[in-house]
Amino acid sequence: VSLQRLALLVSSDIDALCACKILQALFHCDHVQYTLVPVKGWQDLETAYLEHKEQFRYFVLINCGANADLLETLQPEDDTVFFICDSHRPVDVVNVYNDTQIKLLIKQDDDLGVPAYDDIFRDEDEDEEDSGNESDSGSEPSGKRRRYDEAAVERRIEKQRKRREWEGRRREILFDYEQYEYHGTSSATVMFELAWVMSKDTKDMLWWSVVGLTDQWVQDKITHMKYVTDVAALQRHVSRHNHRNEDEENSLSIDCMRISFEYDLRLTLYQHWSLYESIFNSSYTSSNFKLWSVHGQKKLQEFLADMGLPLKQVRQKFNAMDISIKENLREVIEESSNKYGMKDIRIQTFGVHFGFKNKFLASDVVHAAAALLESMEKDESNTDNFIHALDCLSRCTPSPPLHPSCVLQPHSCFSIKQSMGLCPLWVSLMGLFVSQGTPDVQLFSKPMSLTLLCKYLLKAFVRSTKNKRCRLLPLVMAAPLDAEKGTVIVVGIPPDSETSDKKNFFGRAFEKAAESTSSRTLHDHFDTA
Repeated sequence: VSLQRLALLVSSDIDALCACKILQALFHCDHVQYTLVPVKGWQDLETAYLEHKEQFRYFVLINCGANADLLETLQPEDDTVFFICDSHRPVDVVNVYNDTQIKLLIKQDDDLGVPAYDDIFRDEDEDEEDSGNESDSGSEPSGKRRRYDEAAVERRIEKQRKRREWEGRRREILFDYEQYEYHGTSSATVMFELAWVMSKDTKDMLWWSVVGLTDQWVQDKITHMKYVTDVAALQRHVSRHNHRNEDEENSLSIDCMRISFEYDLRLTLYQHWSLYESIFNSSYTSSNFKLWSVHGQKKLQEFLADMGLPLKQVRQKFNAMDISIKENLREVIEESSNKYGMKDIRIQTFGVHFGFKNKFLASDVVHAAAALLESMEKDESNTDNFIHALDCLSRCTPSPPLHPSCVLQPHSCFSIKQSMGLCPLWVSLMGLFVSQGTPDVQLFSKPMSLTLLCKYLLKAFVRSTKNKRCRLLPLVMAAPLDAEKGTVIVVGIPPDSETSDKKNFFGRAFEKAAESTSSRTLHDHFDTA
């Protein structure tokens, strides 16, 4: 493979970008030539393959291609090989059991839960052998032939009955396996562990792995237990790299990258905005305080007073706050948060330092890269946005300062009360539509932004309602995609629960709904829900 040029097809999400950066660094080490192609969905993937299939034999797919029958979708030549590193689950069974053209890069301790081969695949040789035995009986004398015919009919009936039973079991097994969509280990983490096994891992690769994992947490794709487990694994690598640099012979300049484990606040970009802006725009604090209401904003003022923080300080940029306030800010916020029922205001995460001047939390980088990836600049194409987001992950390219509108601002978009007035669609489902006249509506025509908004609104609604039954309902949300064509983008999320396994059933549900209503739909995104 190292002697041939590769096609690198990368999905448009932050984890995929981080995995791409790690793989690019590995390719650079081994002088592997490649062509990078960003893909937004299945149509882009098919187009990219058709455009490059004559030039390339090997294709590397990052965060795309695993959850559908790739050979059926792309119809490749027999000598084409696909290397797939994809966190989407479940992995299509054909991709799992085809080890000649499909090479899956998956962490060893990831339990895919794939059905046994004999339960879902049946060798055709058995059927041909049975039919061959039946045809041989035709050469017998007529007296024996009648008895053989009766026996052959019984065998055929029995064989058909067993086949129907097997096919019924197969449908049930595949339905149980494929009905829920969820996410496995971050692709960036898988790529970093590959680099570590090859003894080619660097601090930059480790940081990209951290950002990829943090993206899964920010986007609420994995459970809290999975996140904590993967953070612990990365913390060991951080300690290993930091210990290596403490050696006097290998000591590095103070201007070099330093990664640190942090037990930091769940406040979006608070070190780059003002503390007030961060509390107001963070999903966790906004939904807990119910900041869309007058009572909630009054509660926030009480919270700030309880901490003893002057409004003048919390409304100015974090860098301009008094040093005496910033020194123990985390502890003060945590103590007051406990009084207001926010007992998990702090979360395990990582930060990166570039000398004394620049410090970023992993979640800061995720939000910055996401804002660039889903930028609405008129002169920028999707490919331009992809390249800008990829570049912002490099240490030599500082992330741009973000205005709060880059992260979700549902308060200025519409109130929770108005939004949830549209909710009851069916008995077991809540629905919401972002109307064309809504301010900043174009921001929510992008998958990541709309998904984050949807999850925030469901969380806010759960904390607002006294109806316990509503807390068990999922939410479907739609936003205008193309006003001229009259199309909308639809996202569905499961009920908001602390014990949620983060499995989403809307992917299959949308397909069934489109089929039963004969609607004009396009299931193009790699996240089917």
